[in-house]
Amino acid sequence: MLVTALGWAGLRWSLRQANAAADAAAAQAARTHVALLTSELQKFRLLPVVLAEYPDAAATLGDRSEAARDRLDRTLEQLARRTDAAAIYVVDASGTTRAASNWNTPASFVGQNYGFRPYFRDAMVKGASEFFALGTVSGRPGLYLARRIDRDGRALGVVVVKVEFDGVEAAWARTPGMSFVVDAHGVVLVTSAPSWRFLAIAPIDAATLTALRQTLQFGGNPPLPAPLSLDGPQAVVGGKTRYRVAVEPAALAGGRLLHLSPLDPPLAAARSQALIVGLGLLLVAAIVAGLLIRSAETRRLQAAAREALEEEVKRRTAELSDANARLVVQSNERVEADRRYREAREELAQANRLASLGQITAGVAHEINQPVAAIRTFAENGATLIDRAAPEKARDNLARIVELTARIGTITGELRAFARRRVGAGGEATLGSVIDGTMLLLGERARDVVSVELTNALRGVVLVGDRTRLEQVVINLVQNAIEAVADRRGGRVTITAAGDGDAITLSVADNGPGLDPAIAATLFTPFSSGKPEGLGLGLAIARDIAREFGGDIAHVAGGVGGTFVATLRAA
Repeated sequence: MLVTALGWAGLRWSLRQANAAADAAAAQAARTHVALLTSELQKFRLLPVVLAEYPDAAATLGDRSEAARDRLDRTLEQLARRTDAAAIYVVDASGTTRAASNWNTPASFVGQNYGFRPYFRDAMVKGASEFFALGTVSGRPGLYLARRIDRDGRALGVVVVKVEFDGVEAAWARTPGMSFVVDAHGVVLVTSAPSWRFLAIAPIDAATLTALRQTLQFGGNPPLPAPLSLDGPQAVVGGKTRYRVAVEPAALAGGRLLHLSPLDPPLAAARSQALIVGLGLLLVAAIVAGLLIRSAETRRLQAAAREALEEEVKRRTAELSDANARLVVQSNERVEADRRYREAREELAQANRLASLGQITAGVAHEINQPVAAIRTFAENGATLIDRAAPEKARDNLARIVELTARIGTITGELRAFARRRVGAGGEATLGSVIDGTMLLLGERARDVVSVELTNALRGVVLVGDRTRLEQVVINLVQNAIEAVADRRGGRVTITAAGDGDAITLSVADNGPGLDPAIAATLFTPFSSGKPEGLGLGLAIARDIAREFGGDIAHVAGGVGGTFVATLRAA
């Protein structure tokens, strides 16, 4: 009877524990995956807004300029490559594509008519539209971000940016379980399980199915039911595998993200734990029974010896009273010593926190100097543009100010990480995307000075580390090189790379005057700088980030100019 009761209670307890563990894992994964999806979308949503104001777009659609169209084709091709957009194209008012980022590929969109697509029709009527669908030419699913191009009160056409989520889905797939985003009709759009794409987790009415066939949103076939049974926080896939479900709002119109965390692994662990606890209780019960039996025998023997012991106890009581008094005195002394130790430890901790705060304050002053100067310039120009009745250009200045303030937030976050000596950061990025991001951020300052010499194979190498933090490493090195050749005629900065097993060595070399040997030994020491106004934190922060991801930065002596080599770990 006792064993049966323990077994029933153990099963109930293990189920509750497994549900709680799976729910926590599902909720955490859902929040993380929604944040990743939102971050990916925020990167692309400003792109059609900016392109709608691009002069060559209006010239291509309004004036039908061949020269403007050729320039627009190449501009869109370069933007798509730098931003990782699947496609960017411009459609005239009749729905015919006039320019596209894939203009020189066999699957070019140029000449294709997309007048039947809802994203085109909605953008022409409302000014902007977002629509998730299967590509009619590429056959690949993606989110279409459309923006109307207006000039002089006339709608010339639409600029469209197609975003594919292969990277997001691959990141989701590395989490146990399954994640997917559904639209307002319950159709799976973005998923870590490719076989589930365009399946429906809820019934779809006939009118909606007819509309989906007409727009070819999901191809020629209607969405089939997904092998999923939902019941509140519980789900069953394929009629047998059990999951716990967490739901988060997604950054798509009417969209929701569902993460299914498997229940069987935590349930097996909880049952094993319950079994161990049950066996332990049975063992304790057996020991208690044995102790009771032995206790009875012990009491009998104790009764015989009690009288002899009483006298001995009286004698020892006096001795113990004296010893106890001495122990009380010693205990009080130890309590006082422990109190003084804790006070000293807290004072040292406070001093350490104040020192870290000083590093962060100095780092922020050094790193955000240029973005703040740029923000001031854009703000002053924006006021002048408003006075000159040029609100669109003023709005562009405000958008640049927003980007710079976001960059300042990233910089201050990195500086806080430097002060805290944070470890354990993750993420992956290709070498090409890091270099492209660096050149894009440096802009005009690097365009005529910096040359990048990378093979396509090296550009595709995946590095260990978050892309933004790796960009900060490269930007620090390149900016220092640009400053070294700023006053030198014919000054050049060269970026090269080489592969060596699981490591990539990235070299930034300039033909400037080189480094003073007097400061070479303290290059990476915080607050040590060879510049009159420098704080000496840039190289220290860059090396700290590189080491966090398993790499390092070193200065190579000898030769013409200065050369720094960043060793980065390949994924």
